[in-house]
Amino acid sequence: MHPLSGLEITELELFKVPPRWLFLKLKTKSGISGWGEPVVEGRAETVAAAIREIRPHLIGHPANKIEDFWQMIYRGGFYRGGPVLMSALSGIDQALWDIKGKALGVPVYELLGGAVRDKMKIYGWIHGDTPEALAEAAKKRVAAGFTAVKMTVTDQLEWIDAPYQVNAAAERLAAVRNAIGDQYPIGVDLHGRVHKGMAKMIAQALEPFHPYFLEELVLSENNDSLSALHNFTAIPIATGERMYSRWDFKKILQDGTVDILQPDLSHAGGISEVKRIATMAEAYDVAIAPHCPLGPISLAAALQIDFSCINALIQETSLGVHYNEDIDLTDYLVDPEVFGLKDGYVPLLTAPGLGIEIDEDKVREAARTGHDWKNPIWRNPDGSVTEW
Repeated sequence: MHPLSGLEITELELFKVPPRWLFLKLKTKSGISGWGEPVVEGRAETVAAAIREIRPHLIGHPANKIEDFWQMIYRGGFYRGGPVLMSALSGIDQALWDIKGKALGVPVYELLGGAVRDKMKIYGWIHGDTPEALAEAAKKRVAAGFTAVKMTVTDQLEWIDAPYQVNAAAERLAAVRNAIGDQYPIGVDLHGRVHKGMAKMIAQALEPFHPYFLEELVLSENNDSLSALHNFTAIPIATGERMYSRWDFKKILQDGTVDILQPDLSHAGGISEVKRIATMAEAYDVAIAPHCPLGPISLAAALQIDFSCINALIQETSLGVHYNEDIDLTDYLVDPEVFGLKDGYVPLLTAPGLGIEIDEDKVREAARTGHDWKNPIWRNPDGSVTEW
């Protein structure tokens, strides 16, 4: 029997599991199953509804015909793109690649041309309410084996805020830099909280402490302002977690206003589309650092891209991140050591498909509890809504 026979999709199941994730399981006629992670944080039910709408196109479709399915769902809808539709497609795409890799007995990166590296550098999030707490958190991450960290340096911001906010941002970064020295990269995530009028002040204040990159210095809908910012600061500019296809990334690559793209494997069209985005970025001498504050399936998918793309710089992970609380991403794996962090790297995944084995019993048990995670709503002192 040909290894790709019997791969027609027969079953689809969704599992909403803590802390804020949505897992998808696809089963084929031959019995091979694949997993994906389609979710918009805070909109899990919305994405689940989109997948149920796609279901008639999925059942009976050969899982190995990944590109055909991607194009059918993307181009077959008159309205396309955006976080919900692309996240639904992303999770399905991950599961299809998982099935095809398992059917052929190889990791997904082998189907993308093979590995270009033996291990992938990752960073760990740090969190703290004071510069001292951030410094301590950074030292703990380094002690745990991370060789790079990422942090936010701002809270609520007005469109143009007082100097103390700029100074506070610099003090937070300075405390971490002083705590761990200059051998460890420190990514700075501005989370889109900074508006154009303050962006240069923030960048200038942070520059003496040599951040690895400035992530979402402005919201992606304001990417037109990146030209002036890119020419103003020596710090690499990163963005992309709220961009959903190669067409969203096209203009900033053409404009030369970004140094690192951060597509999310659960939002930007899955493995199929992020591979294309990475290839586009390489042609413009731009790195990628896939965004991944999600669960184990999304991380495994991101690593398949990292292992196959020469311009992959570093990988985000939610391992031990503060908002996971009672559940961490390895809790849903049969082998919680599969990602094997060592000296700041994840070694090459070698198992077929996405390279991980989901603990299905644990997933089904957790889905009974589910979640209703929503991001906080932040307001300024005058009561106006501001970016979280």
